[in-house]
Amino acid sequence: MPLNLQKNLPAVELLKTEHIFVMDSLRANSQDIRPIRVVVLNLMPLKITTETDLVRLLSNTPLQVELELMKIKGHTSKNTPVEHMREFYRDFDNMRDEFYDGMIVTGAPVERMPFEEVRYWDELTEIFDWGRTHVTSTFYICWAAQAALYHFFGVQKHDLPSKMFGVFRHTMNEPFLPIFRGFDDEFYVPHSRHTEVRRSDMVGIPGLTLLSESDEAGVYMAMARGGREFFITGHSEYAPNTLDDEYRRDLAKGLSIAPPTGYYADNDPSKPPIVRWRGHANLLFSNWLNYYVYQATPYHLNDIRHLGDL
Repeated sequence: MPLNLQKNLPAVELLKTEHIFVMDSLRANSQDIRPIRVVVLNLMPLKITTETDLVRLLSNTPLQVELELMKIKGHTSKNTPVEHMREFYRDFDNMRDEFYDGMIVTGAPVERMPFEEVRYWDELTEIFDWGRTHVTSTFYICWAAQAALYHFFGVQKHDLPSKMFGVFRHTMNEPFLPIFRGFDDEFYVPHSRHTEVRRSDMVGIPGLTLLSESDEAGVYMAMARGGREFFITGHSEYAPNTLDDEYRRDLAKGLSIAPPTGYYADNDPSKPPIVRWRGHANLLFSNWLNYYVYQATPYHLNDIRHLGDL
């Protein structure tokens, strides 16, 4: 079944051109099914692009998924029309009494700042804590993963000498977990970040399991509470041209930036990208929805607060 989205969300029309079937809430309401409720806290600057990337992956499942968009109260996006934010996003204050099967928290362009200096840090950590009693399973992506690891486990982030930028090979430490169902022994993930979390800071922390790493990119995935929380340092959701867009944007700004590693054909920026992460990305999100969201959620959503670890 397709994704149930708010009527007129731009992602709907964009994805129709890729022959991805999504439907708006009017049609979804005619189906006698309780949809899986997923809320996205979108902290990325190009919000419509991020929405489209996530919808593309969340639609690849037989489940009917109802997607809602959350924003930080009072935060004004500089790169997204105010009309879009007003129509499709809700403040956390207006959602705090609701329950969700899944939550995704995206990265944010604040990774070089100390966490406590981020203007919305207090509200963000309140949302993190709220997720533990109001959401079955939460996916933290890139900076959000670093922020949640710091908030819940005291894991520090570290500046990198140069940007981790490209598509890198990864392996699994726990290959038989449901999150990895269907994965090859080696798989590829895009990364785009100036900071990292380190294995040495994470190993041995009670309740935190390191699931996947890369020789080049370091820690990729960790899990807590039996799958009620996943921390993903890369960008599996990226569209084919996203790294190219970032590279050319930085060049246009006059920044010293190397081409993304392992991305262009023959590592030549004049040639098109080679997409090597799409299969992994689809499996990652469908496994999360199927095993850690759908199968784990109680029939009555407000019973989530009584769930233990999965």
